[in-house]
Amino acid sequence: MSLYPSLEDMMAQGSAQSAPAATGAAQPSLAQAQPQKALEGAVSSPPSYPSLYPALDDMGLEVSSAILQEHNMAVAQLASSQVAVPAASVVAPSTQSMVAPVTGRNEVGMMRAEIKQGVRPITLCKDAGGKVGVALATINKGIFVAFVYKNSPAAMAGLRFGDQILQINDVVTAGMKVSEASKLIAKASPERLVFALRDRPFERTITMQKDSHNHVGFIFKKALIHSIVKDSSAAKNGLLIQHYLVEVNGQNVVGLSDNAITQIFADGPRSVTVTIMPKFLFDHMIKHIGSIKKYMDHSVPEL
Repeated sequence: MSLYPSLEDMMAQGSAQSAPAATGAAQPSLAQAQPQKALEGAVSSPPSYPSLYPALDDMGLEVSSAILQEHNMAVAQLASSQVAVPAASVVAPSTQSMVAPVTGRNEVGMMRAEIKQGVRPITLCKDAGGKVGVALATINKGIFVAFVYKNSPAAMAGLRFGDQILQINDVVTAGMKVSEASKLIAKASPERLVFALRDRPFERTITMQKDSHNHVGFIFKKALIHSIVKDSSAAKNGLLIQHYLVEVNGQNVVGLSDNAITQIFADGPRSVTVTIMPKFLFDHMIKHIGSIKKYMDHSVPEL
């Protein structure tokens, strides 16, 4: 069974397979079918989406005009913090039988955002002050990374918000309190500290495609997704409200302002991969972090 990065990719592939072969003229190679470039920068006219979910009762979401006014995001304007995406398929000028893939085969943002299955070890050293640069949280008897300090040993070693710590120097952490896990870290040798990690088990990634207005079709405030634009790439690919944006193209955005997050979307490529977490889990993880969120590591992960 084939898997696709986004619904647009699946639809593009289906169109390519079902399109009748052109007769007469030679068919161009897939590399010749150049995708249209998405508009960048400020958008002078809004995309023509019919309405926001849930304008239809059966969509199960609750977004009224009063809520939109409260956030100063009228439907016609679709807000500056909405993101967007390019055409779902691109046809070569000389034929209707070739459909270019929407998401590139080597899409860097999607690779950086990948949540790998399995368990991985991470070895690091403490800094000059004997610190690692993490804050922990407990969920369902597990220990999770709730904060990674920028430029810290933890950040340089690749720990990410939401990672589950299974072991600390061969000691299983299941059932531990945060204080117990923190003591293990504090007592560890400054020269060698080994974590066994599971990648962000409470998070999921969604890849979307920008339209001609550089939007993917959702509204967020303080990184919390509030509404989805009908028939947008966000709607087609299953983005949900009441979820927090945790990463954009693999870059952590926890603690960033909405303007900074919007700029990351604007500067990014046509295909956008977001990492999201349900609100109730996110709120639990950061409730003891407070204002230090602004010191969260926001570096772009290396591949």
